[in-house]
Amino acid sequence: MTSRLPGFYRLPMQERRNLIAESVGLSTSDRSALANENPLGTAQADLMIENAVGIFSLPYGVAVNFLVNGRDYLVPMVTEEPSIVAAASYAARLIRDSGGIEAEADPSLMTGQIHVIDLPDAETAAARLEQAAPRLVQEARALQPRMTARGCGARAITATVLPDGTLLVHLEADVGDAMGANAVNTLVEAMAPHVVDVTGGTANIRIVSNLADRRLARAGATVPQHLLRTRERTGDDVAHRIARACDLAAQSPHRAATHNKGIMNGIDSIALATGQDWRAIEAGAHAYAAQDGSYQPLATWRHTDDCLHGRIEIPLAVGTVGARISSNPRAGLSLRLLGVSGARELAAVMAAVGLAQNLAALRALADEGIQRGHMALHQRTDDHQRTDDHQRTDDHPPTAPAPAPPRPPRAPS
Repeated sequence: MTSRLPGFYRLPMQERRNLIAESVGLSTSDRSALANENPLGTAQADLMIENAVGIFSLPYGVAVNFLVNGRDYLVPMVTEEPSIVAAASYAARLIRDSGGIEAEADPSLMTGQIHVIDLPDAETAAARLEQAAPRLVQEARALQPRMTARGCGARAITATVLPDGTLLVHLEADVGDAMGANAVNTLVEAMAPHVVDVTGGTANIRIVSNLADRRLARAGATVPQHLLRTRERTGDDVAHRIARACDLAAQSPHRAATHNKGIMNGIDSIALATGQDWRAIEAGAHAYAAQDGSYQPLATWRHTDDCLHGRIEIPLAVGTVGARISSNPRAGLSLRLLGVSGARELAAVMAAVGLAQNLAALRALADEGIQRGHMALHQRTDDHQRTDDHQRTDDHPPTAPAPAPPRPPRAPS
């Protein structure tokens, strides 16, 4: 299978479906599901959320050209914004021509928090918890025997004394191929009484942290500067300007926010397509960007040795199993189309796409600006809408206007 599909965007939609189905070997049922204009039924939607009244649809696309760790990927993306899929595919081709993207992801370690308040002596409580930690970890593992049998489950328990004299207990667990929020929330709620028995006080909040800084994904790429040249600028000039734009993002939080938003354009689009909790991903990414006290870019590019060197590091709590995925047929289809073996591979690919998305945005900014290509795609939608409106008018001529209501009598002078 190759993700290098020249002219893919020029094909009619049905031909695109056929091509990717053949490329990744989708089953007959998956091919039908891909073509289904109503992939989620209202009955299923009613089970997924409260007060459901209908289905909201978004475009479902595929980014091509991605070569990650020497393997080709066709990347499903769900987004309403023009240019995201095209930009990702374009940047992936640039990076592909120089060897592709290298990416990795940490084991799926998630952190749950138990906040203990009403303590007479928080320092003493922390010392007691540290001494009891090995026993508490075994008790936590016993609470989730199926996870433990799969080689997952609780790994560590630590405590931090906060300035207000309360205790923050962190319980770390390996959640395997799940996103893990439900598993960790269940675990910290069950372990709270055990923690209180050791430390005293009262358990306050017990919940997962969405700053998944023990579950990082990284990607890197090197692009020879000659591949970056444009009609107006040399590759050396474009590479230099991209590196300077990254320097600006490190100095200006206003720029860093937009820099990181461009990265999340790609990551969120895959998250939506594969049924992830994209709000948790966003919260973790932005908290990680600000972890050192100032908001920083998640991806950086350096211009050295006639090449542009890019790197991204980002927390990605994602899963390939779980109720959120199994309840949405299109999410499972996306994972089969992507062909990932588990959560760590999914996170690595998402980091790679985020890096490519960032390169595409910076290259546009360094040359003609972001609006030329972006607005051209907007214009395509607008032109089609005007044509469609005109056809509807031709098919259904407007009725004669209703007579104007009688004018009210003039007030007496």
